[in-house]
Formats: sequence, C-alpha cells, structure tokens
Amino acid sequence: MIERKNEVTLHGNPMTLMGPRLEAGNPMPDATVLDNDLNPMKISRFRGKTLIISSVPSLDTPVCDMETRRFNREATSLGDHVEILTISVDLPFAQKRWCAATGVDRVHTLSDHREVEFGQKFGVLIKELRLLARTVFVVDSDGIIRYIQRVEEVAQEPDYDQVIEAVKSLEKVKA
Repeated sequence: MIERKNEVTLHGNPMTLMGPRLEAGNPMPDATVLDNDLNPMKISRFRGKTLIISSVPSLDTPVCDMETRRFNREATSLGDHVEILTISVDLPFAQKRWCAATGVDRVHTLSDHREVEFGQKFGVLIKELRLLARTVFVVDSDGIIRYIQRVEEVAQEPDYDQVIEAVKSLEKVKA
C-alpha cells in the first residue's frame, strides 16, 4: 500500500495518507461501502449522475457536521442529476442517528468502517487514526474525477463555493 507522508495535518500534526494520490482526469475508483442499513453498496451505483463525494473523519465532530449540513442545503439548488455522498468510518447506526437528528435527507451518508476500501482506493485513509481525510471529489456522469479539493488541515472546512462551481461547470459542458 502506498504511504504518502505529511499530506495533511490534524491540528498542525502531520499525518500519513494511505493509497494513491488521485488527480482530476483519473477514472473514479470503485469501492464498496455500507449504507445506513448495513447493506453493501458500490459507489459505481451512482454512475450516470454528477457526484460530489465528501470524505470526512466523523459526522460527530463540529466541522464534519457543518460540512454535511451545508452540502445538504446546497443539494436543493443542484437538481436531481447531482448526488452527494458523505463517506466516513462512522458506524452506519451512528450515521443514521445523526441524519435523523439533524434532518439531513439530501446527502447519502455511507460508512467505510468495515474494510476502509474507499479510504485506500481514493487515497484518503489517515494511517495514524484510521479516519478519512477531509477531501471533496467531483465526478462527472461518466465516472471521471473532474475536481478534487484536498483540505490540508483536516480540522478546517472545504471551500464550498469552489466545489459548487466545479459542479456547475460540468453541467454547462453538458448543455
């Protein structure tokens, strides 16, 4: 397994990411994660739609909470052709509870806790913590990664406007 040292920090402490460093233009890797009812689901299931894939350390932390709520709000203006996935290593039960408590209903929360296959294939698994680094991928309907935002300090939020602009620019190309 590829190890990439000092790719991100958590509260200023350098962390190692496991897996490849994906770039815009790469095909989206496929990975199996669990939905909130413990059903295995391949990410490729969403092929044919524009995807925002947000990997976060844990929904039970303030920044991940804010990020997922923000993407849930943004989903209403993006239309049915865009799916938003938030993936963490939280247990599916915890994700389901969190969604119910927060009213998040437009974002698919998915768990990578079992095999961390997503984290390894997308290169966002933090070796020292067995958590996912905060990264946002925008994938086109053909399964090609078109935009990646790596948040260097895991405790910070992504730049939402850049993510939404990347999605909207894909939609302009389709028109």
